[in-house]
Amino acid sequence: MAPSSDHSDVFVGSATVQVAVVIPVKAFGLAKGRLAGTLSAAERETLARSCAERVVASAHPWPVFVVCDDDAVAQWAGRLGAEPVHCDIPGLDAAVDAGRRAARNGGATHVVIAHADLPLARSLAHVPREGRVSLVPDRHRDGTNVLSMPIDAPMTTAYGPGSCDNHVALAQAAGLPCDIIDDPELALDLDTVDDLAELDRRNIT
Repeated sequence: MAPSSDHSDVFVGSATVQVAVVIPVKAFGLAKGRLAGTLSAAERETLARSCAERVVASAHPWPVFVVCDDDAVAQWAGRLGAEPVHCDIPGLDAAVDAGRRAARNGGATHVVIAHADLPLARSLAHVPREGRVSLVPDRHRDGTNVLSMPIDAPMTTAYGPGSCDNHVALAQAAGLPCDIIDDPELALDLDTVDDLAELDRRNIT
């Protein structure tokens, strides 16, 4: 494992290496339920949609596969130029598997998996590293906000509590070099009231 805190290793695509981005997206009306005590349903829906749009934009110029089980989200993804991937199986790992298969079928050889609730995302260009696993932890260094790997890597995903360490261990078990990338913008996701407060703090300063 080789931790990194800069953006110097920007991925350069080639004729044989094609990057695609997979973004699982919940129905906007159901997203951010943990913030129900702070934001109204309409506010949560607006927040979820705006964050997801920002993450899709941060994937440019790579193709994007939005994994969802909601027709409205699929239509939204299509309007943004992304490819909707329908997945009825619950759970983030199942959604990622579906997106990864779709990306492989679309010709991708390297995949970047990004959460949809990253309000400060600007670019994912520095995350993928050819022939390596790389990940951006959340600001608590517990979850995995962005994960990248060769698309045929012999490695599953393990989202949930402690997923950062889980993914490092899975990469090592698969014999793959792994980089941890410290990125304060991609490290902020919106799950709790504290996360909202951190977003407000950063927007003010």
